[in-house]
Amino acid sequence: METPKTAEFAHIGKSVIIKGELSGSEDLYVDGQVEGSIELAGNRLIIGPHGQVRANVNAKGVIVQGKLDGNIRASERAELTKSAIAVGDIITQRVAIEEGAYFKGKVDIQKDTTKTDGVKPVSAASASAAASSAAASSSTATVAMKINPSDGK
Repeated sequence: METPKTAEFAHIGKSVIIKGELSGSEDLYVDGQVEGSIELAGNRLIIGPHGQVRANVNAKGVIVQGKLDGNIRASERAELTKSAIAVGDIITQRVAIEEGAYFKGKVDIQKDTTKTDGVKPVSAASASAAASSAAASSSTATVAMKINPSDGK
């Protein structure tokens, strides 16, 4: 998933504050504040760099560039960019956490039962080991990490 072009996404600007249940049937870009819940079951959500979301999120794909305090349920993919600050659990088929992102929560990788392309997703146990976290089971890991660049920047 890439940063959206405005024509393809509904857009919530920096000055907009929403409290309550947010749902829709189109992709959504949030750069303002949302508190409550976000339901975009068949669509994508991008929380922009100025976005501040305190909500549980259910979407096809989720990219966090700003702040998220809540659980993510992404049917396909969840991504935390280097500027992300996320606190909450993630349930998805694929997860990506860029170097520099802050994440505190549990990751639960769900198997994709609809297609078998021979590619195995990274297990939660591997993510836990890479983040130097302790407890991990076969498909769930609890992780609290701040990924720092290794080149001294």
